Amino acid sequence: MSEVTNTERPPLGIRLLRALGKEPDWSAMTEEELIAFQDAENRKRASRLARLITGFPDRGAAIRWQEVALPDRTLQVRMYRPSPGHDNLPLVLHVHGGGFVGTAVQSDWVNSHLAAQLPAVVVSVEHRLLGPKTPLSAAVDDGWDVLRHVVQHAAQWGIDPARIAVFGESTGSMVTALAAIRARSSGLILRAQVLVNPAVDLTSTGFDHVSISQHAHSPTLTVTQMRLLLRFAVPPGTDPRAMSPLYADDLSGLAPALVVVPTIDPVADHGRCYAERLRAAGTPARLTEYPGATHAFLSMPGVVPQAKAARAEIAEFLRDTLAG
Repeated sequence: MSEVTNTERPPLGIRLLRALGKEPDWSAMTEEELIAFQDAENRKRASRLARLITGFPDRGAAIRWQEVALPDRTLQVRMYRPSPGHDNLPLVLHVHGGGFVGTAVQSDWVNSHLAAQLPAVVVSVEHRLLGPKTPLSAAVDDGWDVLRHVVQHAAQWGIDPARIAVFGESTGSMVTALAAIRARSSGLILRAQVLVNPAVDLTSTGFDHVSISQHAHSPTLTVTQMRLLLRFAVPPGTDPRAMSPLYADDLSGLAPALVVVPTIDPVADHGRCYAERLRAAGTPARLTEYPGATHAFLSMPGVVPQAKAARAEIAEFLRDTLAG
């Protein structure tokens, strides 16, 4: 396995963060240590100081937490709405990345911008995080159940149920890609899906891609982290194909997709292969690569310059697909 080449160096800010930080020993982490790490990391990502990395919200959007009461549980979502308020707006259902860590707050920069500039109501799901007792199917259910709830109560949320898009980052892309497949099966019409640095293969072949070995030690995602995520996501007795959009039996008739791939990313080939499979099935799919950008770059605009261009592309794609 090799490090990234000199022609593919991460941005300076990312290299500095990597040099200043200490990576946990993922392979030896106990359940108690994982819980402590999740709590500490999410407090850090939600802090004011973190805005220097995660970006400052668009002042044209109001942001607040809201509870969603589902039949068997209550979930928190982070809602972004343009100021002043409007009704009958498009809905963008967002799922943050991180897998076993992460919070909707880390995506305030992009989501507030989309809310203000499209304009739209953006609902970001604070889904259950992966862990020894929480497989990926829980996060998948959280994303899908919140989407259905908001659509079923469209007037209450001020959204137009005929103009809906889903938007996920990293493992969040897995959740939203599976939601797009469920939507087709249930008759819920989506206008678009946006998948940013998607991880879409939890089978044993997920580690066979060239990008995995090429960027195994990338500064924002390592193969060791991925193996821990896989262990939680599909515990023994779970069919990994059921959680892997790349191996879905039928990818035809899905919402048009924008697949955003940073090139310094172990899962870069996941996104490339998924875009290819969507096209082969007849689903429109635009693949855009951002050279020199790292995994999770859209959540780190303060240190990855390419994030701004990616945000602009996502906004343009959603504006076109969600137009009345």
